[in-house]
Formats: sequence, structure tokens, C-alpha cells
Amino acid sequence: MANKIFTTPDGKNRAVTFALVCTLFLLSALCNSMIDVLNKHFQNSLGVSKAHSTFVQAVWYGAYFFMALPSGWIARRFGYRAGILTGLTTVIAGSLLFIPVTKLHASEAVVFAAFLGALFIVGAGLTFLETIANPYSTVLGPPESGVARINLGQSCNSVGWILGPLLASSFLLSKTGVANTSNDALFMPYLVVAGIVAVLVLVFSVGPIPEIHAPAETKPVTSSAQHERPLYKEMHFVLAIVSQFLYCAGQIGIFSFFVNYIKDDRYVPALPLWAANLLPATMKFSQAPDVWRITEYGAGIFLSVAFGFFTVGRFSGSAITRYCTPHITLGVYAAINVVMMTLVILPLGWLSVAALFLSFFFMSIMYPTHFALGIRGLGEKTKLAASWMVTAVVGGAILPYFMGLIADKYSMRAGFLMPLGCFAFIAFYGFSWRKFYRHDLEN
Repeated sequence: MANKIFTTPDGKNRAVTFALVCTLFLLSALCNSMIDVLNKHFQNSLGVSKAHSTFVQAVWYGAYFFMALPSGWIARRFGYRAGILTGLTTVIAGSLLFIPVTKLHASEAVVFAAFLGALFIVGAGLTFLETIANPYSTVLGPPESGVARINLGQSCNSVGWILGPLLASSFLLSKTGVANTSNDALFMPYLVVAGIVAVLVLVFSVGPIPEIHAPAETKPVTSSAQHERPLYKEMHFVLAIVSQFLYCAGQIGIFSFFVNYIKDDRYVPALPLWAANLLPATMKFSQAPDVWRITEYGAGIFLSVAFGFFTVGRFSGSAITRYCTPHITLGVYAAINVVMMTLVILPLGWLSVAALFLSFFFMSIMYPTHFALGIRGLGEKTKLAASWMVTAVVGGAILPYFMGLIADKYSMRAGFLMPLGCFAFIAFYGFSWRKFYRHDLEN
């Protein structure tokens, strides 16, 4: 029965191709979650503020915004394989640039800008991969199981989210109570990435990557003009971009400032002695007799634990969206995260910390579900629509900066007002999607 979700209308089983695409999801998440460690590291090593540390996200997701349409054009013009290989080689180039940048002797502003430039190139390469992998997943089997398939692929993505902070934290974050202020080892995690991607280039050069086109869903049309109407008149698609923009803003804001929140003694109480006894020495330090706090490295490991909740949510979401209405599931999860953000903002100690961890679970299905709902029924316009959907990640480049500004001026707790507002709109879109989709089918 499971294999049926990978059987295309021509009767061929595309499970092997889908498995290859899943490696792209994993790679993308690995690199994406590594940058969430960089925020705290650059605050330490280069003395940037919380707001300015979000320039990491600005250039990273700015690359997605600027490169999404060109990568979609390459996929349409030269095919899926060419687009994937272009993305992979670009990731290698950007990753290797970290080696000379790490050796750069210049002002902190110049060094920060150089690191951001290398990150932009890596992000540009990943844009090719995400622009292709998401819509490609929806055509590697029956259209009606597209949401389940894309959520299954994104489950592999969530494994990468766990591994990324582990890799970056091991090289960058302090394992004592004293912050690491050196950038000397910053090239190491990216050197590991370059090696992994070099293997993927060989695999995708010879692997089965067939060209498959998405079928259009039946629409009652009265003229060819209606049938060929532009994407901006597809309201379920336009609002998906808006909602995805806000989701990316809220998600990236939470990811970026997770370590800051966990390391802030005003919100996170001292570790209970039983918990301190369980943690390894690298994850804790003694602030006073019998008062144990979490090291920055420990906070990075806890970020990986939070991504564990994200992973569980992705795998369970893949099953849930096969049997439950995807847009209602999206609305319910978003409404729950409005409650989670409220608890994070309130000074409730470990309850607030628990809510922060749980928010990762309820964010898990949002990106792929938005994607599948937004491009549904668009036929040959699917690749173009997918490119526009990827541009929505620019939300992660813009709004986290304002979250940082709020945190710098008021408190880190207050900064979480930003994702709270984002989840409120997502809940509205999820609960209203069917109304907009029916309107698009009938007009």
C-alpha cells in the first residue's frame, strides 16, 4: 500500500527517485539549522547586537528570495537534474569560501560582511534544491497523495535540522561558562558540508531523475482566458505566499533566538540538581555552589533536542495529513502555537521553556503543507508557482530583525510577540483555505 504513493500515472514506481530527493531535504535542513548557531556566535566573536545578528538570516533567506525565480527558470528550461546539479555545485563553492574568510585579517565589520557573502552563496545553492525538491515530490506519485509525500520528504528535512546544531555547536559554541570569541574554527562545519555535497553531485549525475509534469485539476471554465489566468488571480495561491512569508518569519525568529532565550538567566531558572547531575560537563557550568547553568554549547544541544520535537511532528504530520484535512490541521497547529508563544512571553519559568520546545512540534508541518496547498491544481504553472512559493522565505530575512530590535530594546521575551502575530494569520489561512480554493475552481 505504501508504494502506491510513489506510483505515477504511467504505472512506474518512483520510490528510488523520491529517496534521492529526500537527501536534498536533509542537506537543506542541515545547512539551515547551522545558521541558527551563528547568531549567538557572532554576538560573541564580533560583538554584534541581537538585531544585527539577524543579518545572518537576512542574507541567507535573501538568497532564497533573489534566486528562487532564476532556479525555477533553469528547472523549467533544462530539467530537474540540471537544476539539482547547479544547486549542489553552488553549495560546494560557498562552503569552501569559508576557509579564506576565516583567515581574513580586517575590521569586525569587514569580517562579518565576508562571512555573510559566503553564506549568501551557500543559500543560493540551496534555493535551487528547495525550488526543485518541493514540487518534484508532489509529482512522484498520485496527485491526491501529494501532501503526504511532501510531508514525508520534509521528515528527512527535519532530521537535518537536528544534525545541524550538533555539527555547528561542536566547533563554535563554548563548553564552559566563558563565551567563545574566536572564528578560527568556523570553516570546519562547512568543510564537512562540502564533502557531503561532493558525494551527492556524483549520485545525482547518474541516478534516476525523470522529467515528470504535474497534471492540471479540472476546472469548469468558460473561456481559454479564464483557464490561462495569471497566478495572481489564484487566491488560494496568493494567500499561501502571504501565510508562508509569515510562517518563515515566525519560524526563523524562534530558531534564531532559541539559544539567546535558553541562555538568559532571567527566563530560564537554574538547573535542578538531578538534571545537572545527568548532563555532561560540556553542557553545564557552576555559577555558584549548587547553582548550575547551561553552557552555550548546551543551549546548542538543546536546540537539536527542540528540532527532535520538530522531527516527531514532521513524521506524525506526514501520517496525519494523509487521513485528516491538511488545511484544518494547519489551522489547528497554528492556533496552538499562538498559545505556545503566549506562554513563552509570560514569565513562567520552566513552563515557558516547555512551551518554546513544544512550539517546534506544532511548526513542523507548516512549511510543506503551505507549499502543497498553495500549488494545488495549478498544472503546468506548478514550477513557476513553486518558485514564487520559495520567495516567501524572505519573511525569514526581514521580520526577525524587528524581533531582534524588540529584544534589544525591551527583552527577549517581548520579541516573541512577532511570531505570535504570524501564527494568528496562519490559523486564519488554514481554516479559510477551502473557501478560497473553491472560489478559484469556480472562476
